[in-house]
Amino acid sequence: MKILVTGGAGFIGSALIRHIIDSTADSVVNLDKLTYAGNLESLAEVSDSERYTFEHVDICDRAELDRVFDEHQPDAVMHLAAESHVDRSIDGPTAFIETNIVGTYTLLEAARQYWQSLNNNGKTAFRFHHISTDEVYGDLEGPEDLFTESTPYAPSSPYSASKASSDHLVRAWQRTYGLPVLITNCSNNYGPYHFPEKLIPLIILNALEGKPLPIYGKGDQIRDWLYVEDHARALYKVVAEGQVGETYNIGGHNEKRNIEVVHTLCDLLDELRPVGANSFAQHLTSYKDLITHVQDRPGHDLRYAIDASKIQRDLGWTPEETFETGIRKTVEWYLNNTEWIEHIKSGAYQQWLEKNYNHRAATP
Repeated sequence: MKILVTGGAGFIGSALIRHIIDSTADSVVNLDKLTYAGNLESLAEVSDSERYTFEHVDICDRAELDRVFDEHQPDAVMHLAAESHVDRSIDGPTAFIETNIVGTYTLLEAARQYWQSLNNNGKTAFRFHHISTDEVYGDLEGPEDLFTESTPYAPSSPYSASKASSDHLVRAWQRTYGLPVLITNCSNNYGPYHFPEKLIPLIILNALEGKPLPIYGKGDQIRDWLYVEDHARALYKVVAEGQVGETYNIGGHNEKRNIEVVHTLCDLLDELRPVGANSFAQHLTSYKDLITHVQDRPGHDLRYAIDASKIQRDLGWTPEETFETGIRKTVEWYLNNTEWIEHIKSGAYQQWLEKNYNHRAATP
């Protein structure tokens, strides 16, 4: 296949592209606007592949989308481009409405026009895979409850409401126009190359700099944690083998309270990079001494948990990493990739496009 991946310079998108290039014979067109969280350095190991192409395009730009479809003739679309940070959506929801709703609509229309132009075999083979989140389901009440593919939507934040809207648009484009779609809803991802605004990379990097480790409220919020490379395998499984019109929930089977996650990170850092080795650690005995409880965010959901039995039953996917193995790999990756981290903190990663691609465009 030739797969058009939107948002491929993001955390999950880059893991997906690395998986496709490294583990399949398929080719990828990475379409990304390169907002603050888009980082082409996360694709450095595959960017020289003849099966990889980058397009610097905003999914809200219909003319450019039409050009990309016409030029590259993809067999499938995997749509990951989205604004995804809850706190940012509370502070400024406009970008979430524009990208997650208007952008998804624009992409659907461009994909529909392209799909309708294909011959019968092309139409039958084409797939539009929309990647979403478990946050569209809202909050779980009972301690044994799980999100299933039929759980009613009840989003709590501007971010989750915008993703719920995009899910509804995708389903409507299948119901109304016959566009062959697939939807996946995933739990919290973690792993290498994660932009340090989310809990796990934020805690790791703050700890290494001796900064406070902020915990919302008591840290009792429960999330199901999914290693990003397991998620990438699941996404490819769905686009390659999933049943058109179906939704698949993808979870890691790892429910943890946020405070548990932070304690685990501190324990690993105490083992792998003892706090006493740092210049700021004169009065610290453990990274846990940096934990600081802060005021909770508005409308904070208490518990998410995924029932991933459908994708296991229908497609044979299960996560390979436990939380214990995945979180150790994650901490070790951050400790061993200081250059990537420094480029994030300095903003140098944003010059990667000019450094790595402008000269290539001029090369015969």
